[in-house]
Amino acid sequence: MGSFISSLFGGAEEGSVSSEPSHILTFHSSARWQLHFNSAKESPKLMVIDFAASWCGPCKFMEPAVHAMANKFTEVEFIKIDVDELPDVAQEFGVQAMPTFLLVKKGKEVDRVVGAQKDELERKIEKHKALQAAA
Repeated sequence: MGSFISSLFGGAEEGSVSSEPSHILTFHSSARWQLHFNSAKESPKLMVIDFAASWCGPCKFMEPAVHAMANKFTEVEFIKIDVDELPDVAQEFGVQAMPTFLLVKKGKEVDRVVGAQKDELERKIEKHKALQAAA
């Protein structure tokens, strides 16, 4: 809880020492991303891919909410992709605005949220997570 509150005020950053581990994977290499994505195609597990940029204000606004959702929905895999670091990955998924959140199952996009809409993102995660549990 403390790291969530401090993240709201800019204290804890991903990768810094915290009592709570981050449940968000970050990729800095297209090759590593492709390996991970290809292996995830076999899993029915819901994957939420956060396409963001370091200069993007709405992305920074969403960061604490995404971390909270990653801690809440531990059965969902959260991934962060910086569009400036991996523009080919963003292009592959047709990302045109930030933040864009892709919900993926078995390598296929099942839903998408464009913009800093945390309530809509949480609703869609709940919906597709429930479908995962029922499958």
